[in-house]
Amino acid sequence: MGKSELWKKYSVKDGKTERKLVNCPRCGIGYFMADHGDRYACGRCGYTQFKQG
Repeated sequence: MGKSELWKKYSVKDGKTERKLVNCPRCGIGYFMADHGDRYACGRCGYTQFKQG
């Protein structure tokens, strides 16, 4: 992943950085989960979290 792609995962709001993606609850901060439309999935450990609604 290049530097330009890394900044797509964060935004600056009120002078603070915020993560746009969901972190994996098993792997911890820094391991983002992929958005598959109806669910989030971690590529490292395989944890899947389904979206509500």
